[in-house]
Amino acid sequence: MKVVFAPDSFKGSLGSVEVAYALAAGWRSVRAGDELVVLPQADGGEGTLDVVAAASPRYQWHETQDVTGPDGRRVHAKWLMDPHRHAFVELARSSGISHMRRLDALRATSRGLGEVIDDVLCHGARCITVALGGSASTDGGAGALRALGLRMLDAGGTPVREGAGGLLDIAHVDTSRLRALPPGGIELLTDTRAVLYGKRGAAYVFGPQKGARPDDVEALDHGLRHWETTLDEAGMRADPCRPGAGAAGGVGFGLATWGARCTPGAARISNITGLTDHLADADLVVTGEGCLDSTSLTGKLVGHITEICATAGVRTQLVVGQVAPGMGNPAVSLTALAGSSNAAQRDAKRWLFTAGAAVAGGVPTTNTERCS
Repeated sequence: MKVVFAPDSFKGSLGSVEVAYALAAGWRSVRAGDELVVLPQADGGEGTLDVVAAASPRYQWHETQDVTGPDGRRVHAKWLMDPHRHAFVELARSSGISHMRRLDALRATSRGLGEVIDDVLCHGARCITVALGGSASTDGGAGALRALGLRMLDAGGTPVREGAGGLLDIAHVDTSRLRALPPGGIELLTDTRAVLYGKRGAAYVFGPQKGARPDDVEALDHGLRHWETTLDEAGMRADPCRPGAGAAGGVGFGLATWGARCTPGAARISNITGLTDHLADADLVVTGEGCLDSTSLTGKLVGHITEICATAGVRTQLVVGQVAPGMGNPAVSLTALAGSSNAAQRDAKRWLFTAGAAVAGGVPTTNTERCS
């Protein structure tokens, strides 16, 4: 029997590489004779670079030091590049919400991402793939573009302040110093189908997660609308209604006006890791994530994998941290195995091992917990 382990990360507990190996070890403890393939996955969010590095030794680690973190403090950000000068950058490493001491929806900036991309270009990258998940800001990518040379000026010709709070102050932008794209272009991996503005846009869908109060959400949305109009008038055009434009608080849109192209992250990573090829002779794919809820099946990794497995006629088994009420997808839950979500998170590796063994032994699945 050939079993492929292709989970996402369990946020707050373990990355997808650790999750995949723990599940496989548990399975092996029960069925040592099976062929096990460990292929950790990502959808463009935090941990994507670890997955790419695990999939291919040709990618080498580099680091950009002292870039601007989302709250202005300095951070170091690692990135990957192969011998053909294809670079991978992860927004979360420079501009991620995990870098915030406290959430600040109006001041958080994506500037650090632009500084990393600038450094990657200085290192001779011919094409760049950017994983956009996990952002702290809703600045429409203004910070990133500022770091790449775009000037954003108010009516008096003064540069506007960083963060989403400065978007409404922009009277015009100066593109004369904006860096050129690398020869092979820039690819953006998105983990959401959110558009730039409106009820399905970056501010309304993700703003509350970034500390935005109801009044802030409305202000953020107005700022993104003004940002789109200003860029359009300067000849920097992209479709604000395109799925993924709202990724990373609108960074997907901002970099698209520079010429970058958006693509679903889960599908791209499954191709990079070779998951698609392994489905030809796989008997079972074990996947999962920290919390199975309604968003899991709409552009996220679990939904992508269950879809491509169904098309290929391969069985799937979900192993998750918790299952939200009302989900009809049976899954082995670490919360159920450990007795509580706290217990599962405290020793996630142990319970993932237990889950792998349970799946190998044919344990009944459950879908009765509430995601915390």
